[in-house]
Amino acid sequence: MQHAPGDAPSAPAVAPPASAPVDTHCPYCALQCGMGLRPSAVDGGVEVVERTAFPVNRGALCGKGRTAPAVLSSRVRLTGPLVRRPGTGRLEPATWEEALDRVAEGLAATGRAHGRDAVGVFGGGGLTNEKAYALGKFARVVLGTSQIDYNGRFCMSSAAAAHQRAFGLDRGLPFPLADVSRTGCVILVGSNLAETMPPALRYLTELREAGGRLVVVDPRRTRTAEQADLHLAPRPGTDLALALGLLHLVVAEGRVDEEFIARRTAGWEEARAAAMAHWPELVERITGVPVPELRRAVGMFCDAENAMVLTARGPEQQSKGTDTVGAWINLCLATGRAGRPLSGYGCLTGQGNGQGGREHGQKADQLPGYRKLADPDARAHVAAVWGVDPDALPGPGRSAYELLDALGGEVRGLLLMGSNPLVSAPRAAHIESRLRSLDFLAVADVVLSETAALADVVLPVAQWAEETGTTTNLEGRVILRRAAISPPPGVRTDLAVLNGLATRLGWEKGFPTDPEEVFDELRRASAGGPADYSGITYRRIVEEDGVFWPCPDTAGPGTAGPGTADAAGVGADRAPDGAHRPRPGTPVTRPRPVDSAAHPGTPRLFLDRFATADGRARFVAVSHRPAGEEPDAEYPVLLTTGRVLAQYQSGAQTRRVAELNEAAPGPFVQLHPLLAERLGAVEGAPLAVVSRRGRSVAPARISRDIRPDTVFMPFHWAGPGRANTVTNPALDPVSRMPEFKVCAVRVELAED
Repeated sequence: MQHAPGDAPSAPAVAPPASAPVDTHCPYCALQCGMGLRPSAVDGGVEVVERTAFPVNRGALCGKGRTAPAVLSSRVRLTGPLVRRPGTGRLEPATWEEALDRVAEGLAATGRAHGRDAVGVFGGGGLTNEKAYALGKFARVVLGTSQIDYNGRFCMSSAAAAHQRAFGLDRGLPFPLADVSRTGCVILVGSNLAETMPPALRYLTELREAGGRLVVVDPRRTRTAEQADLHLAPRPGTDLALALGLLHLVVAEGRVDEEFIARRTAGWEEARAAAMAHWPELVERITGVPVPELRRAVGMFCDAENAMVLTARGPEQQSKGTDTVGAWINLCLATGRAGRPLSGYGCLTGQGNGQGGREHGQKADQLPGYRKLADPDARAHVAAVWGVDPDALPGPGRSAYELLDALGGEVRGLLLMGSNPLVSAPRAAHIESRLRSLDFLAVADVVLSETAALADVVLPVAQWAEETGTTTNLEGRVILRRAAISPPPGVRTDLAVLNGLATRLGWEKGFPTDPEEVFDELRRASAGGPADYSGITYRRIVEEDGVFWPCPDTAGPGTAGPGTADAAGVGADRAPDGAHRPRPGTPVTRPRPVDSAAHPGTPRLFLDRFATADGRARFVAVSHRPAGEEPDAEYPVLLTTGRVLAQYQSGAQTRRVAELNEAAPGPFVQLHPLLAERLGAVEGAPLAVVSRRGRSVAPARISRDIRPDTVFMPFHWAGPGRANTVTNPALDPVSRMPEFKVCAVRVELAED
């Protein structure tokens, strides 16, 4: 990797050996597994050790978490800023002063020439709460643009929208993961938990060991489906019909909880009528799931005293994802499996801070605390915290795909943090052309991703083990990542980057580099909002193994919350660039005892009432409709996409780890032997998967674990095997989620 002049590449500086490892968390998925970091005697870096006391993973880690320190090496990461030189057109080393000056001028010049909304900001679901909050504030206050969204739109937005419609509040799981192993039945829809978050599989194993039943809904027989008592394999894009068919059977078999419906819900008659139009034989024709299997699933779910439905990207990444999740929620409500212990609907959030990332302001329509940007009261509250006029805040902007699609047109300049849309966005070749057409592109990242390689300026930023900050896991548990080492000399934190840009653009105050100071401001901005963090402090998080939101500050308005003190923090050093950096391994806390009257946090939601105006959950009447693109004579096969065990998201980090690449070296096309026979394909032969948007080529992997009418590709790679070259950007009308999980393709033999 390139490095700035005078900044020699080096391994991260390690704190002196301590008696105990530094407690922190994995940088990858939404489990946010607890781990310890201690100095490594092998390469002068750090190594991962078990952290058995953390309740979510209880010490268990997957290969990605165990090898995460490999990306800290200066051999695979950025170690200094890069700028594109006009003379050569190549990215070359630069000083931080030059790089920040170039970014500030590039964004300002775009705004002057084309208007503030010609400047876009694109964030990431892996950013800490502090960074996501500061990025949203920077976009709206400093740049004055409405054009900000983030890649989390591609992950959980349909479930979030369905949560809001039904319950009045979106938190991925309304209960701790520990409850999953104690319920009686789980219907798991569109999640390959065994590969996407392996330490969580133990909860399903414990469920079955205790006598509970597991139903897995997936068009492939995955490692997770192999654990199930019943595997339903619907045609991709028909999960909505499947859920409606199950609800039809619940009604027909007299399994409706009429008392719960009357006491705690609204809208049942309309939802019931819609479900009754989806009789079992019709659902079998649509989904391919036999009627006897539908009846077995209903029996398992309703015979259990307690039951849950958990969804993931399978049903959510569809152009009808919000309605699909809504149908599964209707099933829970109709059977009284919601709003009581050990029962309910939950979404298995995917990205590391996918939950917190959608709560604090980097989403197009949102302000911190999960407040709505269009709400005058919300604008007034947040503007007061920020010290600006509410009328100066821009309104809602474009969603993620719509923002990327507008690049080079109405949006001419872009600041991108922690995302790699050249690989992860649908219709990726088109998005690549949009990125190339920008007047100005700046990327802040830890590695030179495929997207960063297109930038005019690349800013190298610190990683998970080098900075302190909070994330919110899939349970709604706010946890604290703690710095164990210092970043290389030529690397700065994202907060320091935003501080440097804000200063150059006329905002010398309001963008601190101390993450705890940012978190305290976030607490004030979230106070009274749906996602209220005001009673959460760094100290409480450490002492309580995380705190579940909502957690209001019971100390009262204008009073420091429990465990808070001055803004400098404890164990702080001031770096030469002005950034606040805790000494590695130092717990960042505030020396004040936790008040015994402090709000305890909310591990379980909705036990007394739902978060609607009248406290009742809402049924939503939905009906099945086709996918945005159905097979035809030219494109007769369905493509679905997903992840594999050894890689993560766009692969920007995991593809730089040798051990993970050995386990998953590249893309592939999984297809059924019957389809392979029709094509004349053999194992390992290159296959072309062609859609209306482009062509992807990867080796054949022949397996009976997939439907004959469907092929599967993982989406972690760039180049010829980029799965998202062919995926469909058709958007859900509510969540604006693209339809990653189903599109029509033609599969053919490719030349070597």
